[in-house]
Amino acid sequence: MGVITRNLSKSDLWGEYILIFVCVGSREYQFNRLLRKIDELIQNGEITECVFAQIGKSSYIPQNYKYSRFMAVDEFKSYQKKSDLIVSHGGTGALIGALKMGKQVLAVPRLEKYGEHTDDHQTQVAGVLEKEGYLRCILEMDDLLEGIKAYKKNPVLKIYNESSQVIGIIEGFINSDADCKKRCE
Repeated sequence: MGVITRNLSKSDLWGEYILIFVCVGSREYQFNRLLRKIDELIQNGEITECVFAQIGKSSYIPQNYKYSRFMAVDEFKSYQKKSDLIVSHGGTGALIGALKMGKQVLAVPRLEKYGEHTDDHQTQVAGVLEKEGYLRCILEMDDLLEGIKAYKKNPVLKIYNESSQVIGIIEGFINSDADCKKRCE
């Protein structure tokens, strides 16, 4: 696995034809804190890029950017593909999916203390990917603007090209279960 350079955007001009795609997942948890902060940054002129968000079950309704509560898989992937920066909750599927597309990802894990999830496991997932150099991660909204600016100045260059181990894990479990049954017969 090597480091590969990649373009930040098709135009390489932040603030002009750039899309920030915000995704908060489709589970039963709100992520009002992130959606509110994005609105605030746009209202204050600190984010000038085009923003589109998938807001899931959040009760906060964005005032300064377009959104969809839920999206079909094809539509979601389309937004991922045309985005220059993905600001995502810390769900494994969302992060890995975006990284496999070669996208710049700013992970913003949901935190238990704000009622955004039942525990803080998203911080662990995002933390590992950040430690490995695949993305940036912020925990508090006061750091969101700096996280976005960091991509403008210094995009992450490491490409995620890890193969999925899910099939191997499942096959290993099935085989071990079959071996156990044989021994018990």
